[in-house]
Amino acid sequence: MHMSRVHADANAILGKSWYDYDNFQIDWSPPERYEIVRRLGGGKYSEVFEGIDMVNSDRCVIKVLKPVAAKKIKREIKVLRNLTGGPNVISLLDVVRDPSGRYHSLVMEYVENVDWKRLFPVLTEADVKHYTFQLLLALSHTHAHGVMHRDIKPANVMLDFQRRELRLIDWGLAEFYHPNVDYHIRVGSRYYKAPELLVGYKRYDYSLDMWSVGCMFASMIFRKEHFFRGSDNDDQLLKVMKTLGTERFDLYLKTYNIHFETEIDNLLVNYPKQPWTRFITAENRHLASAPALDFLDKLLRYDHRERLTATEASAHPYFNSVRLETILIKEDPVSDSGFAST
Repeated sequence: MHMSRVHADANAILGKSWYDYDNFQIDWSPPERYEIVRRLGGGKYSEVFEGIDMVNSDRCVIKVLKPVAAKKIKREIKVLRNLTGGPNVISLLDVVRDPSGRYHSLVMEYVENVDWKRLFPVLTEADVKHYTFQLLLALSHTHAHGVMHRDIKPANVMLDFQRRELRLIDWGLAEFYHPNVDYHIRVGSRYYKAPELLVGYKRYDYSLDMWSVGCMFASMIFRKEHFFRGSDNDDQLLKVMKTLGTERFDLYLKTYNIHFETEIDNLLVNYPKQPWTRFITAENRHLASAPALDFLDKLLRYDHRERLTATEASAHPYFNSVRLETILIKEDPVSDSGFAST
């Protein structure tokens, strides 16, 4: 039995009403309360706009869902309803449907985000520690409540640099975890896809998200926009193998009895594992400390059961100073100094 080594029974404990989105009834609000201000972006499944709540004049984000299966819409809303209020999880404020019933929208809290392209080259060590720790808090909560996000990437991690706040967004691919269930492998975004997706292993778990955190962390400490940047799924796996080596990859396939076939000759070559110090340059040396490299090494593992869980990751010595500050701020709620430094 291949099951998560943490929170494997979370949904069984929380009960069917927690995870059964098929039978989830949604009370839709009419759209008149909200006014669209400008388009913020969009993707395969939705268009995203900045909006105004006409009742209280608050800014909000309106995510207009493209026509997809009702089941998928129910799943995203159920996940958000369950997790809203959790640390650093975007808050779902309302769900709206137009009179024709064709357009469904999610109304969420507004975050003043700074674009990743602008952000990753200027993050200090204090920033990297702070925001990574905040992301881990979001995932600790998410995983403990039986949910895999399945699309962790910079575009889904909103960073408000002024307030030093982080919000994990876009729960459209999120799914409730149950042991010994085959899940869809066409999830995630290529540069952040865990090896299990790239080799077609369907019994994955929360640790899928932890690989993606590792990829984001590598981007931050090595100052590369995307650390593993493949041109397709096979090339993505090749980029991973050239860094982590083939010896452990072969062991991983054997351990989980994964039948991986490829016609790509380069994937059959033996590659040695590269030391993380190989990626240190004069520009990133101040970020790539020994504790940072140790933390990264414990996330980027082929074998998903070897990766740190979100809770274990947040307890890593790399975050000692951040944990201390978090405790001090909780003890002194009057302070508004924020997380200025670590």
